[in-house]
Parts: sequence; structure tokens; C-alpha cells
Amino acid sequence: MCIGIPGQIVELDGCPPQHAWAEVCGVRREVNIALVIAPGNSAASLVGCWVLIHVGFAMSLLDEPEAAEMLAALHAMGEVENDVMLFMTGEGR
Repeated sequence: MCIGIPGQIVELDGCPPQHAWAEVCGVRREVNIALVIAPGNSAASLVGCWVLIHVGFAMSLLDEPEAAEMLAALHAMGEVENDVMLFMTGEGR
């Protein structure tokens, strides 16, 4: 199953532009943030924000309670471990 997983933007990469590092369950991975940068805002405004990540792209913004609820639900379904491994290895892109 291919699903999105919540992650927190923790650092900008800068090279290439519009890339950042997101943390998911303690694992960091480079993600493309182009789809969630609001017009007129800088990429730096996303540091600390929660996003829904799918195949290396931040697809939408989440608030922290929503992210925590999604992670808890995924964990309860037993999907987190498998998806984190896919996220770490870059498979499924």
C-alpha cells in the first residue's frame, strides 16, 4: 500500500532549491517542499511545520495534533514501520 506519512520539516537543504529535511519517527529524509510553500512565503517559514509526505514530496501542511493522530493511527495499523523503511531507502519513488 502506498500512503502519505506525517513528517516535520527540521532543516532546509538549499541545494537543490525547494528541498528540505523532514523527520519521521526519528528518521531524517530529504523531501521536496515546492508544493507547500505558500505564495509570498519563503521556504524558511516551513521549518518546524508538519507536512504529509508521499514519494519524497511534501503534499500538504498538517497541524501538530493532526500529525500525531495520523501517526498513532498508522502505528496502530502496523503500517509505520514498513513505510518508514520505504521512506529511509527511497523505495516506492
